[in-house]
Amino acid sequence: MRGSKRQYLGRRSSQPKVDIANNIILYVEDVSVSFDGFKALNKLNLYIEVGELRCIIGPNGAGKTTMMDVITGKTRPDSGSAWFGQTIDLLTLSEPAIAQAGIGRKFQKPTVFPNHTVFENLELAMAGTRSPWKLLRARLTPSQIDKIDDVLATIGLRERRDAIAGSLSHGQKQWLEIGMLLMQDPQLLLVDEPVAGMTPQETERTAQLLTSLAGTRSVVVVEHDMDFVRSIARTVTVLHEGSVLAEGSIDQVQANPRVVEVYLGE
Repeated sequence: MRGSKRQYLGRRSSQPKVDIANNIILYVEDVSVSFDGFKALNKLNLYIEVGELRCIIGPNGAGKTTMMDVITGKTRPDSGSAWFGQTIDLLTLSEPAIAQAGIGRKFQKPTVFPNHTVFENLELAMAGTRSPWKLLRARLTPSQIDKIDDVLATIGLRERRDAIAGSLSHGQKQWLEIGMLLMQDPQLLLVDEPVAGMTPQETERTAQLLTSLAGTRSVVVVEHDMDFVRSIARTVTVLHEGSVLAEGSIDQVQANPRVVEVYLGE
């Protein structure tokens, strides 16, 4: 993609159109990031296709979190480029503008409104740039109610819609937070270690949820649980020392001697 004629459309008055003419929704090219002399990312290249479910694995310190920080605008790289589709230069945008453009990020620890119901959490997530508290006092339109109901069904919490979010299990809180992101209609979801601390049943349900989202949107999952990765992975990218060590199917990655040496053999 170097030397291409991609051009950033600078107007931010409305959610920008993501040009996915090449069937690639995310381009991360030659990205390097250093912290006090430590190279967290080293000329990282990553390309995510439209509707793809990609798993990112690697040892601690491989650069997985820094990669997501660059994509979402939390960290500015020393060099390289990051594009959302053909026209949106992520390195020129703030974190809120990147979220508005259509990139949602779920951190490992769920952050829900514990004193509000499941339904109200999804309602608050729909607020966008408006005051969320004013939204709670406003009357929802039928289409907004339908959207919340659809998301409740997707995340498997329709029967808990009136439950206080703080009373949910750990896994249910994770699903609710994914639902809150879905309320904002992201085209790309970044999900960090979604099954950490879950029961086997919750882990299985999370695998079903994430695979159901692929196709309608692109999903990037950072995870250490290799059994979980195997259950959902189409393509796996292995990071090591800030760059891509290997990429391919789960079987190809697990058979790679270098991957076994630096990660799987731990």
